[in-house]
Amino acid sequence: MKRIIVFGLISLLLVSGCAWFEPKEEKTAQELASDGMDQFNRGKYTKSIASFEKLKDWYPFSKFVPFAELKIADANYNIQEYEEAIAAYEEFESLHPRNEAIPYVIYKIGLCYFQQIDTIDRDQTTAKKALDTFNRIKKQFPGDLYAIKAEEHIKKCLKSLTGNELYVGLFYLKSKHYKAALHRFKSILTKYSDVGVHQMALQHIATCEALIKEQEGEKVSQ
Repeated sequence: MKRIIVFGLISLLLVSGCAWFEPKEEKTAQELASDGMDQFNRGKYTKSIASFEKLKDWYPFSKFVPFAELKIADANYNIQEYEEAIAAYEEFESLHPRNEAIPYVIYKIGLCYFQQIDTIDRDQTTAKKALDTFNRIKKQFPGDLYAIKAEEHIKKCLKSLTGNELYVGLFYLKSKHYKAALHRFKSILTKYSDVGVHQMALQHIATCEALIKEQEGEKVSQ
């Protein structure tokens, strides 16, 4: 009798176990897109990325793939993973160069660099890249909404770049490297639009030129 009971329990477990290990039905591309967007809207960006990545892997030829690619980039931007966001936006632009979202994509690439701009005493690579990107959208899509929005950020990029040139120039001036300082101050006039420091740069240029002339005079008299 005990054997019958044990056998019955084992059979029951095996039957129910099969149900446990049955593969779940895969979601459609549209369902994955909907899941990803729902997570995105609720601020669950990492989970959103996972859903969109799954959509790309499972349905590489789906009409929802470009949408997923774009939202992956947006989600990375929102969690401040700027390098990943830039890579995703650039890949989207490369794969879909005629897509209507391209002005937005270029603008967001510029914003990725813009958000990383550091203080004027630090490296200005991101400020330069942001400026170049914002200028690119103005050139490629003049009059577009995102070209207009880019204009709002260009002045800050220029201010950061000119501030850095001024900072380095003053460092050279205090260190008595007058020619190096002169080069920096002159670059402000030739490379960047006036953002309120041109008059100051002109004054420092006059100072450097006078000090260089004085230095050269001292060398001649020696």
